[in-house]
Amino acid sequence: MAGSTENEPIRIKLSGRVDSNNAAAMEEQIRSQLPAGQPVPVIIDAADLEYISSAGLRIFLRLKKQYPDMTITGVSSEIYEILDMTGFTEIMKVEKAYRVVSVEGCEEIGRGSNGTIYRIDQDNVVKVYNNRDALEEIKHEREVAKLALILGIPTAISYDVVMVGDHYGSVFELLNARSFSKILAAEPEKMDWCVSEYVEMLRKIHSTLVPKGKLPDMKKTAENWAGFMQDHLDPESGAKLVKMVQDVPHDDHMIHGDYHTKNLELQDGEVLLIDMDTLAVGHPVFELASMFNAFQGFYEIDHDAILKFQNFDYKTGTEFWNRSLAAYLETDDEDRIREVEDKARIIGYTRLIRRSIRRSGMDTEKGRQEIALWKSELMELLGKYDSLLF
Repeated sequence: MAGSTENEPIRIKLSGRVDSNNAAAMEEQIRSQLPAGQPVPVIIDAADLEYISSAGLRIFLRLKKQYPDMTITGVSSEIYEILDMTGFTEIMKVEKAYRVVSVEGCEEIGRGSNGTIYRIDQDNVVKVYNNRDALEEIKHEREVAKLALILGIPTAISYDVVMVGDHYGSVFELLNARSFSKILAAEPEKMDWCVSEYVEMLRKIHSTLVPKGKLPDMKKTAENWAGFMQDHLDPESGAKLVKMVQDVPHDDHMIHGDYHTKNLELQDGEVLLIDMDTLAVGHPVFELASMFNAFQGFYEIDHDAILKFQNFDYKTGTEFWNRSLAAYLETDDEDRIREVEDKARIIGYTRLIRRSIRRSGMDTEKGRQEIALWKSELMELLGKYDSLLF
């Protein structure tokens, strides 16, 4: 037993197996290290615990009643599964032990606002989260990915949480999978096939009705973006932008939120959608805005930057965007295509400007150039349209 003061936890280490044969002796040993009648914080170190039966679980219940501030740490995946299935993770704080994974030298197959995805071997990828305290984000992404799968969207489900340096990561099984970005870069003759599959998946997403309250509302997020822009536009333009977003009707159909060619994977002939943490509901204009940014908006000043993000050049990105938009709208009417693109650009530029300003874009020459260009384009579009609907 470690030394303890009133505010300092007592640490108790468990090892081996705890079952009906030794549970009574184990409980006696644990209690001998705890002050009777004094509800001190208790940490049970289960890093070396190999097995626990129902007799051992009852020890935890009795201890929790006497020592409410009790945490079980270093829990293996196998023990954690037992504690989770039996409801103990809801009763007390349980901290899982995470295996360590290195991504040094690994291929980067995707990058988004919340993390980066690496291929760690032939069968598996890991998404490394930017936030060092990402366990809630990981839980959210698992939940929404399961929801998407139940609703008929083919996706990969994380089966393990790991540590990558001092960041958390989610591991997914993607056997010999290739992203659409990789296919387009290596086999440009497959552009038609990629556009067709990409749009088919997009339509599937947008036709999926989500049970109310299960996913965030993208309109509310866009309203925050527009509200931010009021401080960076003249009063009339700022008010108009906010009203245009507010006038978009609520829509309970699914949108991905970060739909680009690195987030579609081809695995054994099946197309899978990945990177599900941005899943939301909303009008398609919000989806098309993020798509425009992914293929054009981000790179309007520096065309070469798309190579690092998408692995293909700006010309390919522009062609893919234009052809995908036309196929999604099922028209070759250029005026119709450009109208919808313009409305998507209004939201796209709003998001890009806000993102750059919040990331100190005004402190660099390139950042100032980008913000000036995007703001100029946004102002022109606000003068041209009164609605984001199409």
